[in-house]
Amino acid sequence: MSSSTTALNESPIRCSSECLLRPGNTNCGGCGMSVSLTMLGRVLNEVGQNCTLVIPACCGIVTAGGYPTTSYNVPVIASTFGSCPAFGSGVAAVRDLNNDPEQVVCWAGDGGTYDIGFATLSAAAERNENLIYICYDNEIYGNTGGQRSSATPAGARTTTSPFGKKENKKDIMSIMAAHRIPYAATLSIAHPEDFKRKLKHALSISGFRFLLAHSPCPTGWKSEPADSVQLVRTAVNGGLFLLYEVYDGLHYKVNAEPDGETDPARYFEMQRRFPEGAMDFDAMRAECRRSFDRLKAMAERFPHEG
Repeated sequence: MSSSTTALNESPIRCSSECLLRPGNTNCGGCGMSVSLTMLGRVLNEVGQNCTLVIPACCGIVTAGGYPTTSYNVPVIASTFGSCPAFGSGVAAVRDLNNDPEQVVCWAGDGGTYDIGFATLSAAAERNENLIYICYDNEIYGNTGGQRSSATPAGARTTTSPFGKKENKKDIMSIMAAHRIPYAATLSIAHPEDFKRKLKHALSISGFRFLLAHSPCPTGWKSEPADSVQLVRTAVNGGLFLLYEVYDGLHYKVNAEPDGETDPARYFEMQRRFPEGAMDFDAMRAECRRSFDRLKAMAERFPHEG
């Protein structure tokens, strides 16, 4: 670990400005990943912890800019596309051998999480590696031109599904919960207090922790950069993106309910990646209700006490 690592009871050095992501980065305007990184940095600063980021091939690794400068304010290890959790496991093992309090955070997109990196993600979760894994889900391979991933929702046009993807989005949260990891949660940049609370909880426990952040990509989603936070808010209020936590893979806690007023169709209308007239909004509304009803039933049958 870096010699500048500080103890938990000392003032943090690398996060003293709250800026995990510094000015000069290469991110696009309205990038949900940028907002999430900023929120992560603020929480680390607030709790007085440092971290090392492990990032695979994705938008997050080109964020830093050209060598030898970097826009990251913490140490970053670049891994191969499919090996981020394996790299993170190694870094965490060395940290634990040195009794270092620093957090190891894997920061990956949906391509490196749902698809190419899933084997090492599942393996690290099964071993209950002591690290935090955060997926910023922009639902495409954003760094390589906007190809479909298994996180891409049905109907969305990408460079490899120009007429709209036919398959539904993979339910990565259920898959990770099935590993019985200590903690899994969804994150919304439109709900900063909930976002902060979940990060603080993840930082306060050990074992494998999986966090999924809904991350608009104006370039790939064909949306307005100024609408990114509103897109996430609309997705949550309309029941398209559910905010919840799963403890030990068994106990559920719902953090927000659809407000009953927001039409989820608005979410699709704010983006130009969905062909006009191709979406069955009635079926989509019904699916949103079924998904939330299922989640609510799980939380009522297997509640988290606390």
